[in-house]
Amino acid sequence: MAILASLLLFLGFVTPAIAAPYAAMVIDARSGEVLHSRNADTRLHPASLTKMMTLYIAFEAVKNGEITMDTKVRVSKHAAAEPPSKLGLKSGQRIALRYLVRAAAVKSANDAATAIGEAISGSEAAFARRMNRTAKALGMSNTTFRNAHGLTESGHLSTARDMTTMGRHLLYDYPQYYNLFSRTSTYAGVREVANTNRRMLGSYRGADGIKTGYTRAAGFNLVASAERGSERIIATVFGGRSTATRNARVAELLDLGFKRAPSRVALRKPALPVYNGSPNQSVGSKTVRVATAIKKSLRPKLRPGSAATPAAAPLIAEVDPNAINLGIEDALQEAKSASLVNKEPTRPAPLIVEDQEPQVVTRLTTSGGRHWGINVGRYTSRYAAEKMLLKTALSEINTLDGSLRKVVKSSRGFDANFMGLSRETADLACRRLQARQISCFMIGPS
Repeated sequence: MAILASLLLFLGFVTPAIAAPYAAMVIDARSGEVLHSRNADTRLHPASLTKMMTLYIAFEAVKNGEITMDTKVRVSKHAAAEPPSKLGLKSGQRIALRYLVRAAAVKSANDAATAIGEAISGSEAAFARRMNRTAKALGMSNTTFRNAHGLTESGHLSTARDMTTMGRHLLYDYPQYYNLFSRTSTYAGVREVANTNRRMLGSYRGADGIKTGYTRAAGFNLVASAERGSERIIATVFGGRSTATRNARVAELLDLGFKRAPSRVALRKPALPVYNGSPNQSVGSKTVRVATAIKKSLRPKLRPGSAATPAAAPLIAEVDPNAINLGIEDALQEAKSASLVNKEPTRPAPLIVEDQEPQVVTRLTTSGGRHWGINVGRYTSRYAAEKMLLKTALSEINTLDGSLRKVVKSSRGFDANFMGLSRETADLACRRLQARQISCFMIGPS
């Protein structure tokens, strides 16, 4: 019999079943309280749960202004060669970041995850270092990342506790993107892709995410979140033996969580990660100061014997009033037809450019007040930027009322900015626009 079994195995008729180690964790997402755990701190292969961190950093990079959802990412040979599951990207292809994010979140595409990491950090190795810095800042003390996708690699390990923490941060730190994980399918630039978690989403009441993972070394993994009434539970399983048994176990754990969680509990969101000590925030390999204040700005003194010259020449952009007024006309028409306002839009006064006397522009203090702004995209023409600004102003009038619409020309195009906002208003406006899939990032005082 042993000889027959060996022969069948050699011929491929029998596959040896090697069970991956099992681990589980259940928390009340509102408070972070642990409701159940088993082997929660055992370091295991996370598989594609890794992509939660890849996506978290992508959202962070967009928030910090390092990249936008509309940035065209060039796919490298390395990314295109990643094994399945994949979107099917080709080397040299250019694709918007938003489609890579959708593919990584919904399809769990390895090629998309690698392309995201390379676009943000320049290489997958550099991106993995950023992943580890972020994991440390989030309190994921038993996690080490080696790649952006989660395919088995020596030393690429995490725990049920750490991945539960990761899922909770995704939920609360970037709620404007969380809907990605509940989509049963989505368009990813190349084709429509189905959610790897669609069975759980369709069978468990209240389930709305988050991420599946599978490799032979890891087994079938899942971090799942479900909401019922005022209660929200996150459950994590490592080492499931199949999709069906894993989903059944996660459903049991979610039921246990809803049974044990109190109906009413104070919401205590997890703290945002702090890098290198507040108030600095790590961006890739650089450190960007988030909040600074210029206490004094001295005017340069003339050299002895020099004649006085005008302090500053006025910065007057070359503007075509007819083109901009045309853009205003188009934007008003679009706003009216899309019912962006409840009544007939009030036509802004036409833009008039007059000859001006030279003015001295001095730097405003950055100690507080309305010295923040937001950027809603970069365009190939001033006309397109002005049109987007007016359209956005009409659709987001509550937060952008009183702000200054400003087009900034550079060698790379025309940036559409709203200036003259407080930091809180700028953050709120960006979050509301991003929730409607409009690219936006904050501009700090400078």
